[in-house]
Amino acid sequence: MQQPFTSRDVVSLTGITPRQLQWWDERRIVVPAREGRRRLYSMEDLAEIAVICELRRRGFSLQRVRKVVRFLQREFGKRLAETVTGASDYHLLTDGKTLYLETSPRQIVDILKNARQPMLTICLSDTVRLVRAEIRAKKSSTSTNRSLRKVRQAS
Repeated sequence: MQQPFTSRDVVSLTGITPRQLQWWDERRIVVPAREGRRRLYSMEDLAEIAVICELRRRGFSLQRVRKVVRFLQREFGKRLAETVTGASDYHLLTDGKTLYLETSPRQIVDILKNARQPMLTICLSDTVRLVRAEIRAKKSSTSTNRSLRKVRQAS
């Protein structure tokens, strides 16, 4: 199992505020594990938070975000991060009323052609990949900083 992320880690990786993160936990949108009073987030939690942040940046209300998260959980039957690790790219499309989850470029184009109003499209796979890349970058910079400290202390 991967090392869990603290609230501070999640805030620095996603740009969400600590209060938003706490509120989402209270509203059971993303519920982390607990160790005493500390909230500990898994990679799957972090991926869902990243998708929620993207939806919020695009103007989705929290109520609408909740519907999207429930829809994704029903469709996947497992956590978002576990699903999008495959070879397919998952795209979420919505016209504000209807949600579509597609992997086929042809289906995406058909939906966009037949839409009667503007559609919002988010590549869920890209969002999860960006979070993972950010985590890798932060881990490597942390290990580089530790190595530099050790070298300085040895000098």
